[in-house]
Amino acid sequence: MSNAGRRAQITAALVERTGIDETLIGRLVDAFYAKVRTDPLLGPVFERRVTDWPRHLEQMRAFWSSVALTSGRYHGDPMQKHRSLPVDARHFDRWLALFEETARELCTPAAAEHFIERARRIAESLELGIAAHAGVMVMKGERFVRPALPIQPGDARALWTD
Repeated sequence: MSNAGRRAQITAALVERTGIDETLIGRLVDAFYAKVRTDPLLGPVFERRVTDWPRHLEQMRAFWSSVALTSGRYHGDPMQKHRSLPVDARHFDRWLALFEETARELCTPAAAEHFIERARRIAESLELGIAAHAGVMVMKGERFVRPALPIQPGDARALWTD
């Protein structure tokens, strides 16, 4: 069997088991990022980096299609896009809380668990990569928290604190 045929089989089994399809992925991504954009901790990080929200949302739909359904729609490097962001464990905890809340609101239990399991792995991987990029070695079970830095009025870093 070809790789494409094998991928189609895996995707069909995932759809049957979870009920996840491209429409559900789109609803989840749109609802989740609507929450992110208004979140006091995450919103400023995204607003400083995302200049074309429709394009970003389409990329995230493709990403989650690849993650949840093994569709192969996403062709990017998430680590490269995230490693220089001024975020740490607090941001990932909030990201996960919003993602899990949204998944549980919109999805069947099987679909929500499928998404959430993958989101947790993604968050852990990105947090470790960001820590390494910041020159911090995080051991298994440890979390990356940036040290508090003194902030002067007008300092751009004020956007990244909580």
